[in-house]
Amino acid sequence: MRSFAPAGYRISGNARIRHCSQSFLCNGRESLLAITSLTVERWHNVELPAVRNRRVDLLGEAGDGRLIHIELQSTNETGMALRMLEYCAAVCRQFGRFPAQIVLYVGEASMRMPGTLKGPGLAFDCKMVDIRELDGERLLQSDRIEDNVIAVLAKVNNQRDAVKRILRRIAEGDPAERAGALSGLLILAGLRRLAAEVIEQEASQMPILDDIIDHPVLGPRIRRAEEKALERGLRQGLEQGLEQGLEQGLEQGREEGRHHGELAVLLRQVEKRFGSVPPQLRDRLEKMAASEVEAVALRLLDARSIDEL
Repeated sequence: MRSFAPAGYRISGNARIRHCSQSFLCNGRESLLAITSLTVERWHNVELPAVRNRRVDLLGEAGDGRLIHIELQSTNETGMALRMLEYCAAVCRQFGRFPAQIVLYVGEASMRMPGTLKGPGLAFDCKMVDIRELDGERLLQSDRIEDNVIAVLAKVNNQRDAVKRILRRIAEGDPAERAGALSGLLILAGLRRLAAEVIEQEASQMPILDDIIDHPVLGPRIRRAEEKALERGLRQGLEQGLEQGLEQGLEQGREEGRHHGELAVLLRQVEKRFGSVPPQLRDRLEKMAASEVEAVALRLLDARSIDEL
């Protein structure tokens, strides 16, 4: 599957969660098959004409030319069906054919958005999918870490066991992608409060701890706690120090961890959009504050060349 940067976002919900979800959906496989029953061959970078929010979240094209439009929604929006109708007309105007449309709901509250519109001479329907209806086991069995991470939002028999499997996959994965995957997992888990708590608990008890120690934010805190405990020569002190260090690292370093994860996702999207990232640009991005990285991510949506970043 060829993957291009998604078109962008300007709808309700946390932009950080949306940015992360888009990246994982674009690069996942089983997640998209479960949602759309299609294999997306390429993603379109689309700015729609004459629509209030002109950018769609995801617009993909299957091998047979069918278009699939996915909007991510973390809140219940009463006018969602009308907005999807506006998008549908705009996509058809630009591509000459109507897309199959899906609203993927990732919020915590029960989904209550209607997906139909009826009026004089008008009948419109779009598919509404609550991500909790997806088979999380299918996503956990995927060989792509993006699918595994998305499983934290899907339906699983045992959430704690699912988190263990996801953490294990992250630890066994490409070292260059671990930080981004771990940060992405924490961001998406923010939509499921219990999942976030389970991650913190399991991460402190599993061999994944070795991987977390390599994390640029959490690692130093854990190592300092371990060294302090070893100096005292007390096993009890070691266990308590590790637990305390991990807890403080997760709490105090979460924002920094999210920033690091967002940077990793941004670099990946820049590479997919414009090719390899020049060393000077990479150095500049790594030195930016979180707000500056987010500003570059927004500019990426409209940039026609890497120089515009």
